[in-house]
Amino acid sequence: MNKVRARIIVEGLVQGVYYRANTTEVSKKHGVCGWVKNNPDGTVEAVLEGEKEDVELVISWCRVGPMRARVDSVDVKWEEFRDEFDDFTALTRHNSY
Repeated sequence: MNKVRARIIVEGLVQGVYYRANTTEVSKKHGVCGWVKNNPDGTVEAVLEGEKEDVELVISWCRVGPMRARVDSVDVKWEEFRDEFDDFTALTRHNSY
């Protein structure tokens, strides 16, 4: 098993187009844990933890996003795996990391 953690920042038309909800669905489908949230600057940020292949699949999906989104760029930073999540959550302003 090769567990990894990635933090991504997605730029483009990614708020108000169900990007967080769809990222949550795709992540859960692939067994990836973590969170996704809207940032005040219009970007979407996510932390993804899981098997390397699964995290890479979610990142690949994030480069396209849901049908109404327009993804201009995805910045990926690989971090040390922490195994700190049991599920995947779409965060709001009221529950953020």
